Amino acid sequence: MSTLSDLLAEHTSLSTAHVDHLQLVVAEWQLLADLSFADFLLWVQVDDEESADGTEFLCVAQARPTTALTAHGEDVVGSRVDAREHPQLRKAIAERRICREEDPRWYQGGVPAAGEAGAVPPRNAVPVRRETIPVTHAGEVIAVLSRETNLAVPRVPSSLEIAYLGVAGDLCQMVADGSFPTAEPSPGAHTSPRVGDGLIRLDSTGTVVFASPNAKSAYHRMGHAADLVGARLVPLTRTLIADPFDATEVAQRILAALDGQPSIRVEAESRRGATVLFRALPLRPARQPAGALVLVRDVTEVRRRDRALLSKDATIREIHHRVKNNLQTVAALLRLQSRRATSPEAKEALAESMRRVAAIAMVHETLSTSVDERVDLDALVDKVIPVVGDVAAAESQVKVRKLGQFGVVSAEVATPLVMVLTELVQNAVGHAYPPGRSGEVQVCAERSTRWLDVVVSDDGRGLPRGFSLERDDGLGLQIVRTLVETELRGSLSLRRRDPRGTEAVLRIPLSHRR
Repeated sequence: MSTLSDLLAEHTSLSTAHVDHLQLVVAEWQLLADLSFADFLLWVQVDDEESADGTEFLCVAQARPTTALTAHGEDVVGSRVDAREHPQLRKAIAERRICREEDPRWYQGGVPAAGEAGAVPPRNAVPVRRETIPVTHAGEVIAVLSRETNLAVPRVPSSLEIAYLGVAGDLCQMVADGSFPTAEPSPGAHTSPRVGDGLIRLDSTGTVVFASPNAKSAYHRMGHAADLVGARLVPLTRTLIADPFDATEVAQRILAALDGQPSIRVEAESRRGATVLFRALPLRPARQPAGALVLVRDVTEVRRRDRALLSKDATIREIHHRVKNNLQTVAALLRLQSRRATSPEAKEALAESMRRVAAIAMVHETLSTSVDERVDLDALVDKVIPVVGDVAAAESQVKVRKLGQFGVVSAEVATPLVMVLTELVQNAVGHAYPPGRSGEVQVCAERSTRWLDVVVSDDGRGLPRGFSLERDDGLGLQIVRTLVETELRGSLSLRRRDPRGTEAVLRIPLSHRR
């Protein structure tokens, strides 16, 4: 699916400034759709060879309302119409005003239904009322918005619907005037609050003339028990917000909107502990002051959950840190015990256990600084390999080298995988080379979307004759088989390497984790 920018670049010769303005319109028009109870389609005149006379229009974006049934169940983006099919598009450009059709049109499957005027409409057709709004930027009409309302379900005009449609009419007129939307605020401010969260309309003096039920609820939680209608919103809001700085900032944003200046959203906490998000927009149809629109949203529960998640993340990281400390203590105790042991077999067993515990401790050390329970495996393997390489006797001079990229993996993959790599490298370093011989062990990683493939190879003496991975009773390979099969859900094979040496081939699935 082509993006708005792609469609505009391919089919029009609009300037960068015009394209940026249309991007702003699309960023804001969910507000228009919800207030209008209607779909919005963005149409531009086509400049390509198929429409040399400029009478064809292309739909480059579409928005559906969350407050009413859509008029177009199918995606209309990419469709074309000419001036005969939709004369109001051309009329809106020529006359530079909002144009309304007299009679509804019937649509079926997103396109006009066939049939003569006045005839019985086809089955499953939807009656749609269309209006067109010129999109003006820097004094030039650059596109047309089509506001299309589904009339299939009769609506009883309530005070809320009348207020919504009144605000929508003012904002649509501002689009035609070129005064809405503006380059400010920043895109991040358009995310919320939304129409359904809470809407307050102010007259030019700052007095509330309408407040939706959700807006009343938000102010009730802030501590205002009386009705909002008739109240002066700026001084009222000042008295409800706990922090004087936040109270001043919210007041300034509302006053700026009354003066015709756009503002970004601002969040404040009331004296009763409720956290509310505010956004104020000026209403100046035909460039005449008509008050302001204030959107409010009670985000108290959202912020409480955010704080709980931050606390939980901090607790998990602290647990990883303490586990790491405990494992390092265990490794130190094993090292002390190894020094006191007199049997070479006991010393070797304790040293291997110490390295295994140290490898797990490194994983928890990494997780103690991670914010999402994910591990950069390349950085971790770079720490583990030197520890494993220490098992080589000083005279053997075996080197361990990593090739390729492991990438970032989840914690449930990191711990068993590091253990498996530790054992495979340990086996290669400890058993592939006779005393006094040098060599190189390579750990090669290759990652795709679904798989992580790892090959641990050496150039040593190779596998003994008759070797079978399933029948091998060595502790290291038993650990590897168990972790690969039960924890990683992967596969492992050992094979001879040409011309000499051994390869351990490991394949781990990265998707569909249990």
